[in-house]
Amino acid sequence: MALELAAAHGGEIVSADSMQLYRDLPIGTAQPTAEERRRIPHHLVAIYDLAVRADVYTYVALADRAIADIRRRGRVPVVAGGTGLYLHALLYGLDPLPGDETLKTRLDGEYDDPARLAELQARLAAAGDAAVVARFGNNRRRLIRALEVRLLTGRSILELQAAQRPHLRYPLALARKLEWPREALRGRIAARVAAMLDAGWIEEADRAIARGLLVSPTAHQALGYKIIARYLAGEISRAALPEAIATATWQFARRQQTWFRHQHPEAEPYAMASA
Repeated sequence: MALELAAAHGGEIVSADSMQLYRDLPIGTAQPTAEERRRIPHHLVAIYDLAVRADVYTYVALADRAIADIRRRGRVPVVAGGTGLYLHALLYGLDPLPGDETLKTRLDGEYDDPARLAELQARLAAAGDAAVVARFGNNRRRLIRALEVRLLTGRSILELQAAQRPHLRYPLALARKLEWPREALRGRIAARVAAMLDAGWIEEADRAIARGLLVSPTAHQALGYKIIARYLAGEISRAALPEAIATATWQFARRQQTWFRHQHPEAEPYAMASA
């Protein structure tokens, strides 16, 4: 869709995918191919080493710069991707809610172990933030941010966000969110996972893991790689691998749909064909 729009309107694509920022993960993060990048210029793809911490503040600065450059050359920026937080910040600005770096650092350290995720969720629920846990699921960074806001203000981050009146940073932006029929989406996910595995995803993951992927600040969150690591460690079979990745991806896609429904209500739904 993004390629078609860019080709039809003299555009260039600005990625809004936090994992496509990384150089060593082209297959697993579905980065544009060399041929696609020759046809249509792409921005913010494969610009980071695995050791770099990606964050929304840097993303917005880089995206603003790319958009300004594209417009200055008389072309049309097409921003495409599924990292809802990046898109929301680009359209409406960065989170103006209070923060405390010392508190954030302490909470990051306290809940750094994935085994303590349930404890973090329970702490939020006990503080009156069950809705936050339901909204953010297993997103540790967002849960920690919600706890930080709760401890600083005594109020829910969702309540404070709802009270804000965001204004569009790009008033002429035309926002669309793609909506697939449920079973069609599941089928596409399964087919894409199979194609990515056939294209060498396991070998890519093995190389990235050797370079420190699983201990990287943010790249370790890329979908599928931890499951492939389990396969490489002999914990799951090759036969079970596609279904395990497809299931995790489907669960992520459902959370993604919920996010866009709540955080981008102004984006016009665009129904995709089931075929």
